[in-house]
Order: sequence, then structure tokens, then C-alpha cells
Amino acid sequence: MIDYKEYQHLLFERRPNGVLLITLNRPEVLNATNDRLHWELTQLWLTIDRDKDTRVAVVTGAGRAFSAGGDMDMVERNATDPRRLANTIREASDIVYNMINLDKPVISAINGVAVGAGLVVALMADISIMSETARFTDGHTKLGVVAGDHAAILWPLLCGMAKAKYYLLTSDFIDGKEAERIGLVSLCVPAAELMPKAFEVADKLAKGSQQAIRWTKKSLNNWLRMAGPIFDQSIALEMLTFMEEDVREGMKAIREKRPPRFPSAQ
Repeated sequence: MIDYKEYQHLLFERRPNGVLLITLNRPEVLNATNDRLHWELTQLWLTIDRDKDTRVAVVTGAGRAFSAGGDMDMVERNATDPRRLANTIREASDIVYNMINLDKPVISAINGVAVGAGLVVALMADISIMSETARFTDGHTKLGVVAGDHAAILWPLLCGMAKAKYYLLTSDFIDGKEAERIGLVSLCVPAAELMPKAFEVADKLAKGSQQAIRWTKKSLNNWLRMAGPIFDQSIALEMLTFMEEDVREGMKAIREKRPPRFPSAQ
């Protein structure tokens, strides 16, 4: 049996039928990703792939958030130490590609706000179920960096280019009902029904033909594999913008809870 004890910021619960519940567990900071959690999200999918006792993974967040994205300390280090950026590119790529290459289905139960790396996990899941009260934003342009991560590879496929451009360029928040309406998430349900629905879908998949389900996912994910060069460029451009002045103003504005005044727009 695979041992998940090495993970510091993820909780694991084995449920019937080979369903594994994974909970992002930094509720005191809305499950924001620090360096350790960001790395854990690269390794998680490789561990699940090796875990013969897991057929389906369900991912959610502890407390009132799914994940508020990268914590400001991590973002600030990326913006002030260029030596970190090569590793950040590698890890951001690994989260996306390791989720794509995992043949076992992943279900996200989006219980609250989702931003940044947390949103990557929420939307890269094969089936995304969102609470009506939850909201998310890609948020990168609000910080002053390119919408790299998963957005360029995934959003146009999910909701079409017009909606993808609108929300990625503006960083507007999207609630559960609108996210379902435009196709960014699979389902939207009342908050009280979120986890029951996620487990209902997980049990359905766990009791189905495992080879058929996994190979169907593998085939569909070739759409994402073909878009790999688009993603690779977006993540590289994101890292370039971490070296610009705008990101420092973006961080300051977020900390001061005010609109940013980007130098490039003056």
C-alpha cells in the first residue's frame, strides 16, 4: 500500500470502492500554495498512479476555500530571485502534465475560492464540480504576469476563445453558475450537495470498467497534449513577466487591497 505520510499539506482519506479523498490543508491561509505545497502538487499525481488501491481521486480544500493560489511570500521570492524561475517553470509544468498523464480519473470538488495553482488542480481535473457559492479567477493579469499555468492550454477548449480571452485578460471572478453555463466546470450544485455529488460521481467511475474509463481519458487528453507548445510558451512568458516592475506593483496592491497602478500603464 502506498504511504502518503510524506505529504505535509495534503490530507488523505481512503473511502469505499477505491476512492481517495485528497484535501488541500492550509486553511489558515485559504490553502494558498507555499513552496512545499506547490512541489507536493507536482508529485501527488505520480503517487496516485503508483497506488494500486486508488481508482478515483477526489480533490477539495479544507475550510472555506479550495485554494487562494500562490502565497505572497512565494510570489515575492519569484519576483526578486531570477534563479528560482527555472525551477518554478518545471514545477508549474509538472502539475499540468502529470495530471494529463495520470490515466485514473480525478474529480475536483470546488468548495470555495480558487486561484492560481489551486485553480490549475480544480480545472485540470477530469470532472469539476463547483459549489454555487464558490468563485474563481485565473488572476494572473491582476498580479501583472502572463496567464500561464494551465489557462492557455485549457480554457479555450472548455469555454471557447471569446470567453477565455475575456476572463483571462480581465481577471474577473466567475461564480459557480456562470462557470457551469459557459463550460468551465462540469457541474454546479448547492454548497450542501457538493461533497455528496462528488462522491456519487466518484463511486460511479470506481465501479465502472477501469480500463475503458482510463483509456477514454487518455484518448481525450490528446487534445491537451497537442496544445502542449501553447502551454510551454505561456509558462515561459509568465516567468519573464516576473522580472518586470508590474509584478511588484501587483503584489503591493494585493497586500494593500487596492486596485493596481501598473508602471506599464502609466
